[in-house]
Amino acid sequence: MTDSTFVSAGPEFVQFARSYQHTAYRLEVRDNYADPGEAQHVRNFVAGQPGDDSWMEDWLGLILRRTLEGQRIERVRVITEPWSDYTRFGLNLSRLNTAAGEDIRYIARDRADELGLPTYGYWLLDSHKMCILRHDDQDVLLGADVIHDPAVIVEHAHYRDVARRFALPRADYLGTFDDEFLRKNNINK
Repeated sequence: MTDSTFVSAGPEFVQFARSYQHTAYRLEVRDNYADPGEAQHVRNFVAGQPGDDSWMEDWLGLILRRTLEGQRIERVRVITEPWSDYTRFGLNLSRLNTAAGEDIRYIARDRADELGLPTYGYWLLDSHKMCILRHDDQDVLLGADVIHDPAVIVEHAHYRDVARRFALPRADYLGTFDDEFLRKNNINK
């Protein structure tokens, strides 16, 4: 991006992502995210071990507080079927996010491609600030390009609107699968 500033992963990126006043939207497009803080939780989930979700308390508390203040946080996840282990992990965990007030929706990768959605993830904050997420080949977040070009920001608001329209809310998406399939994949509704 020509009109952007790179912010490396860490406190500066977290500060940017949490700087919204009204709305925060994220498009997630990867089948795996190699976040060191999640690694053991993903391994435990894949092994079928009971989860201790207490590590999510800070994030869930933030979502709940902001939702109660009238702020909105939402994301659309572009997913490949059959699901990766990380996608299954995320589908299961998202029950906590949605209970705290986050709107999480799902759209199949082929449908997202048909609709012309980006093949990269991004955050759009208050419809006037955004960043494009940058990952390495091992799915580790490197940081983000904070975009300053208003035309690019408007274009990504359009992508948000398209994704919102065609993606299914978590409950509706999971409702397309029978209970036995969800049990086999360790997904709690």
